[in-house]
Amino acid sequence: MSTPLPEVSVVVPALNERENLELLLPALHDTFSRLGVRAEVIVVDGGSRDGTAEAARTQGATVVQQQERGYGGALIAGFAAARAPFVITMDADLSHRPLFIQEFWARRHDAHMLIASRYIPGGTAEMGRFRRLLSRVLNVVYSRVLVLPLQDLSSGFRMYRRDILADLRLRSRDFDVLEEILIKIYNQGWRILEVPFRYMPRGAGRSHARLIKFGWAYLKTLARMLRLRHTRDAGDYDLLASRSLIPMLRYWHRSRTRTLLSLLEDRRGVLNAGCGSSHAIFELPDAVGSDSVPSKLRWLSQRRERLVQASGAVLPFRDSSFSSVICSEEISSPVLAEMRRVLRPGGVLVVNAPDHSRRAWRWFERTFIKIVPDRRPTRESTVDQVTGLLRKEGFILAECRYVLRSEMVLKARK
Repeated sequence: MSTPLPEVSVVVPALNERENLELLLPALHDTFSRLGVRAEVIVVDGGSRDGTAEAARTQGATVVQQQERGYGGALIAGFAAARAPFVITMDADLSHRPLFIQEFWARRHDAHMLIASRYIPGGTAEMGRFRRLLSRVLNVVYSRVLVLPLQDLSSGFRMYRRDILADLRLRSRDFDVLEEILIKIYNQGWRILEVPFRYMPRGAGRSHARLIKFGWAYLKTLARMLRLRHTRDAGDYDLLASRSLIPMLRYWHRSRTRTLLSLLEDRRGVLNAGCGSSHAIFELPDAVGSDSVPSKLRWLSQRRERLVQASGAVLPFRDSSFSSVICSEEISSPVLAEMRRVLRPGGVLVVNAPDHSRRAWRWFERTFIKIVPDRRPTRESTVDQVTGLLRKEGFILAECRYVLRSEMVLKARK
């Protein structure tokens, strides 16, 4: 008879933590026994010399010797060894008390990632003033610069659904790996929830954090994550751009949304094709949103209903289903033919596209290709080309406006 797989894996990075593990591991066993949950505990040993590995095996834990350096290397090794559908990470130094796992387990279906948070209402942290100040500054800077609605990005006490960890491809190897993991998961549109938690002082031994070394690593990771947050496949890319620290990008996205909405004649019966996370979809609560990018739909589905994953060229709707369509897809004959099919006779189509015949757009595009890593040149289009396509596909052009004298927004009627 095969042994049942565990229901949860607990990954505990450890470096010379024998004394703490002799208290932590029995407490973990008692916690899971009370919950009636099958658990495996994986202690990732970073080359301890105090008998950490032996103490862990004596307490029934699986010991994995990490091959890559640092805290990040320990998590990578632990994730690779985990077999359960849920993975908990926690420190070995007793600052993360096992009793809190009961809260994680009770809320395991509420989100794809749970964070034991020190900095939301109900959470506390028992640490020295200087360390508390550094921690708060780190978290405020990361959350503000990266426009994240989270307060405790550096907490290592977390629960993940294992399937969302598979394709993260982590580069960080120090404690900044925690921010990289969180931001990549958030970018993919998965739901993240903070749960109030009381952080305790460590037990025996000394902290392995090194202020100057890790501070530099955090700065480099912040720069990398800032570029990653502005990639177009980020779940909340459009909303992020409208709140960007770059004034022109912020104005451009907000102005585009205002213009798109102003050209609608009726806000009922609207399809927003290629909706992403722009303000337009939130300003149209009864609209149907469609997008082909899974991360955008995952992020959006936490905030509104009536969403469909579909390409603009193949929409899963009956003929003449909508009175108005906003199309933010790349303009082509197949896309416009599909927009015409789903529009009612006399219905309004609003499309936007860059006008490459304008010097402002050429400058704008060159500038942002340098800033945003995956920003590729857009498909060549001009106002004459787009209006010609609209007429070819059976539309009558009603109006043309411009955003920053570079992006055209056109209103046409079926």
